[in-house]
Amino acid sequence: MLHYDTALRAYTSKRIEEIESADILVGIPCYNNETTIEHVIQMVSHGLARHYKDRRSVIFIADGGSTDDTREKAKEFEIKPWQEKIISIYRGAGGKGSALRSVFEASQRLHVKVCAVVDSDIRSITSDWMKYLLEPVLMNGYQFVSPVYMRHKYDGTITNNIVYNLTRALYGKRIRQPIGGDFAFSQEVARFYSEKEVWNTDVARFGIDIWMTTEAITNNFRVCQSNLGVKIHDAKDPSTHLGPMFRQVTWTLFSLMEENEQYWKSVKSSIPLETFGMTGYSEPETIGVNLGALVEKFKAGYRHFGVLWKEIFSAECYREIEKCSWLKENDFDMSIETWVKVLYELAATFHAWKKNRYKLIELVEPLYYARVASFVNQSCNMSPVEAEDLIEQQAKAFEDRKAYLISVWDEKADQETCAA
Repeated sequence: MLHYDTALRAYTSKRIEEIESADILVGIPCYNNETTIEHVIQMVSHGLARHYKDRRSVIFIADGGSTDDTREKAKEFEIKPWQEKIISIYRGAGGKGSALRSVFEASQRLHVKVCAVVDSDIRSITSDWMKYLLEPVLMNGYQFVSPVYMRHKYDGTITNNIVYNLTRALYGKRIRQPIGGDFAFSQEVARFYSEKEVWNTDVARFGIDIWMTTEAITNNFRVCQSNLGVKIHDAKDPSTHLGPMFRQVTWTLFSLMEENEQYWKSVKSSIPLETFGMTGYSEPETIGVNLGALVEKFKAGYRHFGVLWKEIFSAECYREIEKCSWLKENDFDMSIETWVKVLYELAATFHAWKKNRYKLIELVEPLYYARVASFVNQSCNMSPVEAEDLIEQQAKAFEDRKAYLISVWDEKADQETCAA
């Protein structure tokens, strides 16, 4: 992999020099998003004109070398005449991280007061998103704004069952969507991110959102949330599409646990965050889930990897996993208590192992399907509010059992040291 000192190409740097300075930069990372890019740019442009017409604004398209007409459509779309638009193909490892690196660098060179990034596949973005994301930084002194969305109970299963639980329990902040994709941050935070030595690592290829959120918390930046309303994007059925994302996000989460071990071991509880943005409630689109496929993927995993799982997990935890292998589809239930142990023991094993860590995550992927199937069964007759309460109960269980994480983390590390 080539190592670059900057994610900005020469022509992009020249364009930034021509603009000289701005108050607001909105970055849009994209790759093959020709069907949605115009709408996203339109809403960003309208929102900046509506709420921040008196401030100089730049819309920065950070493209990963799209092979469709994404860049052409972005070039052709006319923004407001007093706004600036930059369309850039970033340099660096393919992935959202390198796109965001280019955004961070552009924001520094333009000396902006605030920067936001929005995903390029969001169909539900409105012009008000600009106010919801930017205002907490511009008017309230916050340095990092994380999104809150109204999502269908079966959308965001990796967030609901893994990322929210661990982020809250580890770092003590109840950030509901740590990998939401749409953020805002101050100039200080953009500079901090751009100067970190992560851009030639796997973080730049995947895991950038959780890295940003975790770095903001552990470096004591002022963090808040903003409710953006309904999120409608290219939602994926967890039974067929989310395996790679599970592996990537879990690997990044566990890697960050190692880097921040001293920080999270000292955190005893969690606090809610001030939340801005939209008020009221809107009904999200329904998401379909193939329950049978989820259960079968777990059972196939048990048949193939059960012997290995017996070595990875404690005897008590493995017995609970084994019981699940006997359950029928409509009765399937991996309890929250078992899921807490699975993730905590897996994190501890990851910490103790120094080789084949990605393979370890791959081996336990079927257990993620088991927990999603359980959530589907537990919440099938629940309203969105009731399902959200169930998610909160789960997060609280992770928080309450944090002492167990620390004990197995230290125990497995000691065992590995002795073996070495």
